[in-house]
Amino acid sequence: MAAPNIRPLGDRVLVKPFEEKEQIKNGIIIPDTAKEKPQEGEVVALGTGKLDDEGKKIEFTVKVGDKVLISKYGGTEVKIDGTTYLIMREDDILGILG
Repeated sequence: MAAPNIRPLGDRVLVKPFEEKEQIKNGIIIPDTAKEKPQEGEVVALGTGKLDDEGKKIEFTVKVGDKVLISKYGGTEVKIDGTTYLIMREDDILGILG
């Protein structure tokens, strides 16, 4: 997948949420408006990095391509070329999926 033409700033990370599969419960299709937001995604781009109190750059824990568990309501949703992404702080990433 080609990275979109956007570079997050600071300790922000660009994540592409995984598509939510259509849910069917007891033969009833759950409409998109009632579905929960995906909580997993893939890191697409990293920001410029955060600086500590001494001005040293703090390395990111995640890297491009990592599958991650994200905070349910974390990040800001953006659409780029018809694809939805989330820009969020690295702190909003709960873990790296193995």
